[in-house]
Amino acid sequence: MITHKATCQCGSLAATFEGDPDFVIVCNCKACQKRTGAPFGTGVYFRKPRMSVSGDSTAWGRAADSGRAIENFFCPTCGTTLYWTLEMRPDHVGAAFGAFDTKLPDPVR
Repeated sequence: MITHKATCQCGSLAATFEGDPDFVIVCNCKACQKRTGAPFGTGVYFRKPRMSVSGDSTAWGRAADSGRAIENFFCPTCGTTLYWTLEMRPDHVGAAFGAFDTKLPDPVR
């Protein structure tokens, strides 16, 4: 089974995922634009039991446009938002596509 690893900019927070993701989504909502500083955000989604985390993280929660909860986890040293959880997908965790050190499937087009 392949292992995918995502890290923050300074390398002190890492998330490791076993197997391939269930799906990859490109989103252009205002919240994803603000999270990434880009016109869109790309999230890679795995089932929660396939994830392990090393290093310290800080959590920040907010409500999505739908009113559902989103919790972002970021590195307290460099500020990189590395992964997040969504109330609408309770069995999954999303991670920032650009933070992966391993090759991932192309986003859905």
